[in-house]
Amino acid sequence: MSSLRQHGYRLLLLAIFTLAWSWAAWEPLHPDDWLLENYLVFAALPIILLSTRIFPLSNVSYTLITLFMCLHVIGSHYTYAEVPFGVTLGEWLDTERNMYDRLVHFSFGLLLAYPAREILIRLAGLRGFWAYFFPVDITFALSSIYEIIEWLAARSVSPELGIAFLGSQGDIWDAQKDMLLAGLGAILAMSIVLALNLWLNANTWRDIRNSVRVPTGGRTLGETKLLQWWRKRHGH
Repeated sequence: MSSLRQHGYRLLLLAIFTLAWSWAAWEPLHPDDWLLENYLVFAALPIILLSTRIFPLSNVSYTLITLFMCLHVIGSHYTYAEVPFGVTLGEWLDTERNMYDRLVHFSFGLLLAYPAREILIRLAGLRGFWAYFFPVDITFALSSIYEIIEWLAARSVSPELGIAFLGSQGDIWDAQKDMLLAGLGAILAMSIVLALNLWLNANTWRDIRNSVRVPTGGRTLGETKLLQWWRKRHGH
C-alpha cells in the first residue's frame, strides 16, 4: 500500500509536469528558442524516469525537481527575458530588467541542491560538514557548465536566436550573476536542511565535528601512492 501511494505520488508529479510542458509547447512565443531551451528537458527527463527503477530518490527530491522543471518550461514558452511575471518581479525589486531568469537560476540552487545532497550521501557516503558543502560546490560547478553550454549554443545559431536564448538583456555580467544566484540558492537550501537536522537530530553537531577531524596515522597520497603502485607493478 505504501509503495502504491509512493508510485501514485510520482505519477502525479509526472502528470503535473506533462501538463506544464504541454502548455509551454503550445504556440510558444519564439518556437526556435523553445526548442533550444527544451534540449535540457529532452535529455533530463528520460534519465530521471529510468533512474526511478535503478536509483529511486525521495518524494521530496522528486517534488523539488518537478518544480524546477516547471519553472524552466514556463521560461521556454515566453523566453526567459519576456515572462510576464518577470516584469512584475522586476517592479517589486525596482528594476526595469525582467527578473524571471534570475529567479530560475536562484531556484536551480534552491531546488536542486537537496536532490544532489541525497545522491551524494547515498553514492559517495558523504557525512557531516561535507554533506552540506559539496551540494553547494556542485551547484556552482553545474551552473558554470550550463553557462558555457549556453554560450556555445548561442554561438552556433543566428544572432537573434542567440540573444533570445542567452537572455542577458544587455548585462555583460549576466553569466556571473546567474552563477552567483544559483550558489546562493544552494547555500540557502543547505542552511534550511542544516536547521532541520539540528532541530530533529541531536547528533548533527557531533557528526559535523567528526567529519572535519584529520584522521591520525593517515598516509599521504600523490607521489607516495604512485610510488607504491609503481613498485607493486614492477615487483619491488
